[in-house]
Amino acid sequence: MTATGNQWTSTEHALAYLSRADQLPHRMEGEAVLLDLVPQSAQRLLDLGTGDGRLLSLLRLDRPQAECVALDFSPTMLAAARDRFAGAPQVTVIDHNLDQPLPDLGLFDAIVSSFAIHHLSDARKRSLYGEIGDRLTPSGIFANLEHVAPVSDRWHRHFLTTLGYAPDYEDPSNILLDVETQLRWLRELGFQEVDCYWKWLEMALLVGFQ
Repeated sequence: MTATGNQWTSTEHALAYLSRADQLPHRMEGEAVLLDLVPQSAQRLLDLGTGDGRLLSLLRLDRPQAECVALDFSPTMLAAARDRFAGAPQVTVIDHNLDQPLPDLGLFDAIVSSFAIHHLSDARKRSLYGEIGDRLTPSGIFANLEHVAPVSDRWHRHFLTTLGYAPDYEDPSNILLDVETQLRWLRELGFQEVDCYWKWLEMALLVGFQ
């Protein structure tokens, strides 16, 4: 990811995120909706920006048969994911920067992402969504649990305060985009049953089916 200010190659930044990731308010609610939407019969899963593999590990609980591929570009995150899945031959962890076109990995029944795509430029977000659609099997699902743009400065300050940050804190890695624009893009790219299936302030689950 080449956006100005992106800090995810920094070990300190990645570790700081991991130390608080499990405490994000309402995160488990969004994850629960995502887990309910992804069919338990899915045979191939792709996780974009897997981080330490948290979301993929949750998906695998009810889908132990699935072949899984996890992509990330942060050395710290890749090491954490490889440690997590060291005893799982069904999981392949790949070093890949989402700023670059997705590698040819075949088709997937589900492609998921959790708090990663908002680090990309808006133009790259849209092109990535198109690549995702090309890599889904018929009726396959794309589910993106994402950090989205706030509806106002007032609610942005409330969001930051709830997370324990100063009201004027900004992560230079964030390139936030509103829900409506992203849903429109998904529809324009041919996704079906597109909707925001869950939302709390700046956290939203954007979903489309092939």
